Amino acid sequence: MTINPEVIHVPADDGIDLHTWLYRPPQATGPVPVISMAHGFGGMKYHGLDGYAQRFAAAGFAVVIHDHRGFGLSGGQPRRDVDPWRQLHDWRRVISFLTTLQGIDPDRIGLWGTSYAGGHSIVLGASDRRIKAVVSQIPTISGYEQALRRVPVERRPALAAILADDDRAQLHTEPATQLINSLDPTAVAVYHSEEIEEFDKRFPTPDGIEDGQRVTLRSTLKAQMYEPGLWIPRVAPTPLLMIVATRDVITPHDLAENAFETAGQPNELVTYDGGHFDAYTKNFDETSGAALDWFREHV
Repeated sequence: MTINPEVIHVPADDGIDLHTWLYRPPQATGPVPVISMAHGFGGMKYHGLDGYAQRFAAAGFAVVIHDHRGFGLSGGQPRRDVDPWRQLHDWRRVISFLTTLQGIDPDRIGLWGTSYAGGHSIVLGASDRRIKAVVSQIPTISGYEQALRRVPVERRPALAAILADDDRAQLHTEPATQLINSLDPTAVAVYHSEEIEEFDKRFPTPDGIEDGQRVTLRSTLKAQMYEPGLWIPRVAPTPLLMIVATRDVITPHDLAENAFETAGQPNELVTYDGGHFDAYTKNFDETSGAALDWFREHV
């Protein structure tokens, strides 16, 4: 049975709303536990998250998925600006809002983040004790280390110059944008990945929704400065599940596996044999099942 989510608008700072889907479990009686979900760098809830929400809701959980400010139908200016600390602040507001909803148990909140938001889930799990369990899937661990692997040595000075020019230009204009992904290695883009190209074809943005194929240039600089892995030791005693792809080159698996060694109990590391985006497709049963088991045990 497919569960049709209802649209809710979560008020955030600056007078904007975050466009959010709320899935309620069928035949629920009394307050139910809830899982709050968010997508990664430039991603929106249309891009592979519905399957997870459907599975969690069918198992008896309410599920809330929001789009980050500046993306999709969420408000906020400038558009498509990926600011991790702003996104974290907004996600806390979503958690506060969902505790006011009728039929939700405010003392049984699970957090699920993937990719860039997998990093967010670590930071929130370490800093917000309302959260009873954390699932961090294919997470960003170190923006600095990821940038070193993504950007060839010979291109780094040019990228630094582009970012400096953009910062100077913002004295007078709105932030410039760049493609999230391009198969042209000479194009200014965050990634040059066939994996991302295939994922976008598998989960296209619906008609009528603002295209999310671009982000601000300054999103790259903010990403390079973001180090959610440093927060892993602080998550305990909140239970932490990390789901890692053994062939991940987007959020490199070795960074995640090494960082997991610093986690306190209770914790668990689940690996699957695949790449970053296989989590949503061929390894979906494995990744969603591990998360569901974790939430059942700890939420």
